[in-house]
Amino acid sequence: MLQQTQVATVIPYYETFMLRFPSVTALANSPVDEVLHLWTGLGYYARARNLHKAAQQIRDVHSGEFPTTFDEVIALPGIGRSTAAAVLSLSLNQAYAIMDGNVKRVLTRYMAIEGWPGSKKIEDRLWVDAQELKPLCESEGKVSLVNGQARYGDYTQAIMDLGATVCTRSKPKCDHCPMQSRCLAFAQGKQAEFPFKKPKKQIPTKYTTMLIPSYAGQVLMQQRPPTGIWGGLWGFLETGFDPQFKKTTDEALAILCDSLGSVNTADAQIRELDTFKHTFSHFHLMIKAVLIELKEPPVNVVAEAVNADFDDVTTNQIWFDSYNPSKIGLSAPTMKILDILKNDF
Repeated sequence: MLQQTQVATVIPYYETFMLRFPSVTALANSPVDEVLHLWTGLGYYARARNLHKAAQQIRDVHSGEFPTTFDEVIALPGIGRSTAAAVLSLSLNQAYAIMDGNVKRVLTRYMAIEGWPGSKKIEDRLWVDAQELKPLCESEGKVSLVNGQARYGDYTQAIMDLGATVCTRSKPKCDHCPMQSRCLAFAQGKQAEFPFKKPKKQIPTKYTTMLIPSYAGQVLMQQRPPTGIWGGLWGFLETGFDPQFKKTTDEALAILCDSLGSVNTADAQIRELDTFKHTFSHFHLMIKAVLIELKEPPVNVVAEAVNADFDDVTTNQIWFDSYNPSKIGLSAPTMKILDILKNDF
């Protein structure tokens, strides 16, 4: 959860998540939709899907016990070099260095490394520096040993905390920094210039129309493919990326009919909601939602899906009731649209 999300945001999600999934086996045995439901609002949903897959791999391959070697840990879905190193150094005091955003900031200032730290060239250098700065093991010399062991876990925690509380992104507290006397950026009076910012890139804008069939106060939703944007989450039928909403409402309804089969839109009441923007890391998405109030449901949608609990629904389409919601994962735009529609139903 802490990958790409701040601690203050994570805490309530983490507490709820741990109450529901107190063990890795409990997580592995739960349906992925419930995992995504509890993740709703955190974003970057691939993390939740990978977490669920990793739990299943730990259950099936490691008998429910978290692995203790680097190769085994990094083989888990969603686990990269830095996360594997953090887990093993903090929990088992193993000799691995990490490279999260805080560490990158500390190292680039400490060594006055020019260039954007996200580039491969700079990141490769930072990994070398991080390895060289970690405590020495007993065979290399007794440095900061406790009971004959180097304090790898303490080093990992310390450098993360240094970046989070002292060597902060803006207004670093250099007067309180224990590394000030050796910090090259401070010596040059350039600590505010490091780390170098990512070269600016024009973020494109894309457009999509979300079609919302409504029947008896409920809205028809379907599950997205397991990969890609909002992978595995539930949402509304989309017409695809449509340059500046050039598709007409009639064309959008034709797409709805093609997707859902026989559906009578002749007497449907159609209303466009206000367009709004949702921003990803690599593009802006302009979203136009079209509410289609049907007189009867599409014939190929399972009738039992209406008012049914999600666990009983076998189709990838459900009638969703905002006042009696199923436990499914929803994207932020879907939640926003549902909040708007609550005032109508």
